[in-house]
Amino acid sequence: MSIFQTAEKQSNILPEKYRRMTVLELESRVREIKEKLGKKLFIPGHHYQKDEVIQFADATGDSLKLAQLSEENKDAEYIVFCGVHFMAETADILTTPVQKVLLPDMRAGCSMADMADIHQTERAWAKLVNIFGETMLPLTYVNSTAAIKAFVGRHGGATVTSSNAEKMVSWAFEQRPRILFLPDQHLGRNTAYNLGVGLDEMAVWNPVSDKLEYEGPLENVKVILWKGHCSVHENFTVENVKEVRKQYPEMKIIVHPECKREVVAISDMAGSTNYIIEAIENSKPGSSWAIGTEMNLVNRIINQHPDKHILSLNPHMCPCLTMNRIDLPHLVWCLETIERGEGHNRIQVEEQTAAFAKLALDRMLERP
Repeated sequence: MSIFQTAEKQSNILPEKYRRMTVLELESRVREIKEKLGKKLFIPGHHYQKDEVIQFADATGDSLKLAQLSEENKDAEYIVFCGVHFMAETADILTTPVQKVLLPDMRAGCSMADMADIHQTERAWAKLVNIFGETMLPLTYVNSTAAIKAFVGRHGGATVTSSNAEKMVSWAFEQRPRILFLPDQHLGRNTAYNLGVGLDEMAVWNPVSDKLEYEGPLENVKVILWKGHCSVHENFTVENVKEVRKQYPEMKIIVHPECKREVVAISDMAGSTNYIIEAIENSKPGSSWAIGTEMNLVNRIINQHPDKHILSLNPHMCPCLTMNRIDLPHLVWCLETIERGEGHNRIQVEEQTAAFAKLALDRMLERP
């Protein structure tokens, strides 16, 4: 390891002084710096963040909404994105070059996004074109790296969210007879199934073995699903659903479409994070719900709706571990570097990558 690599590694280690500070001291510092910087500072916080962080967020939402709010905020010189790396990348792509997007902890990645790197994707595309010719259009979930978004943009495709996936998959089928859906196979499968594509018309690309997993005539393939998943949502099981049905027969089960197809199929409702939040908000007092999504959000919903019986579909579920790397000590550390004029952990997407990634985002955003 070179001296530069050592320095880089050390820069991501939380200084000991922040570990020794009390919660009250940390909270006081956040308030002081926010007041001092005023409109120059914008803190977007993802729904899955801890309450200790989300209490200081200037806006909460999913990754795309927060990136769009960052884009709209022309006053902010510093955007401290309390989420994970790909979310901060999207914010950097959409904001101006003079605005600085910072991530409090550079270790806050996303296991799903990491399941599709650009080298695997380019290699897979070459092999799939050899199989299917120029009949495919790539789509990528916004939960992907800037490099994957740029790849999709270069090849005429677009990004999708869990809210608009059906609309974007329908659009893609208007362009080409087949789609490659990255990087979450479950969202892709659930979306295509809802649009009438049979499970026997979906193949899976395995980036580890570099092979297409499919039994049947290749001409029947309409959707190629990248073999990736959300480490949180994949842990909700059919057994979880059966147990809730057994204990609480009247309880409604609502899950995120990143869950497996068999779980979504036997749940009452499935939709994006915002869909889940709004469904609970609009439900009657006294209603009961089992929610299949990230634990920090489920606990927050439970606390916000004491008039309803709400629980996690999987009682043994852990919060998103990478999202949880953003905590109060790291937030204070990041804010103090801004106060000193340094700006720790800036996220900067290379210009050409940003241009093609924005093209993929724009193709989605221009479809209301």
